[in-house]
Amino acid sequence: MPEGDTIFRAARTLHRALAGRLVTRFESVYPALSRADVDTPLAGRSVVSVTSRGKHILMAFSGDLVLHTHMRMHGSWHIYRPGERWRAWPREMRLVVAVGTCEAVGFNVPIAEFLTGRQLERHRQIQALGPDLADPAFDRAEVLRRMRDAGRGPVAELLLNQRVMSGIGNVLKSEILFVAGIDPFRPVPAIHDEALDRLLTVAVRLMAMNVVESKSMTLVIGRRTTGSLNPSATLWVYGRGGKPCRRCGAAISMRRTGADARLTYWCPRCQA
Repeated sequence: MPEGDTIFRAARTLHRALAGRLVTRFESVYPALSRADVDTPLAGRSVVSVTSRGKHILMAFSGDLVLHTHMRMHGSWHIYRPGERWRAWPREMRLVVAVGTCEAVGFNVPIAEFLTGRQLERHRQIQALGPDLADPAFDRAEVLRRMRDAGRGPVAELLLNQRVMSGIGNVLKSEILFVAGIDPFRPVPAIHDEALDRLLTVAVRLMAMNVVESKSMTLVIGRRTTGSLNPSATLWVYGRGGKPCRRCGAAISMRRTGADARLTYWCPRCQA
């Protein structure tokens, strides 16, 4: 599943390509969206903005209309020049928003709906989201309060709780806990305030590392947490089960947990 940093970058790219331009064509395989386009056509509206909230993308159009999409596991947005060949199968197309200079194509996007501003304000899933860590203006005190109020489960589950803070996914979960030096399965009530505050500081730093635009990191492909320019050393622990820890040399542990059997990676020595 794309994580908050990936969604943030996708929204930023879509905003640069589409914002301020008039829609020339809209297409969707979803009947509800097609019917809405017939009733109140998108063509002729301008794209006001494209923003992210956690793992959600909100594409706002003039005339009080917002296209809400969520990628879940396999969805993605691509930008193409007019007439350029798509890099995904046409049968995977779910949405097309075209302006004069380019077209944005949503492939395998499972959740897509039109909302008015009022409906967006009342949207249960979106409004229930915790502060977005990709937003520099997020409310730190509110996140810490939600972390304490989240229950007695393990801290790894806390980081994935989008009602506490939005944007962290399974990869960053393991990486944040490693950098913070915290056992993923430690119950939240057993973590003292200083360590919880440090955990949030690390989470913000790693999120920022993956959303900031930096020319010095252009050679690194994909998500990074180590700061290394070496493309084979971008992550500390995720996906490295059984391999030596980059810090201490101990074998990285791996375990599936939760109803979704998500993988957690950690160093049993550095995170003891």
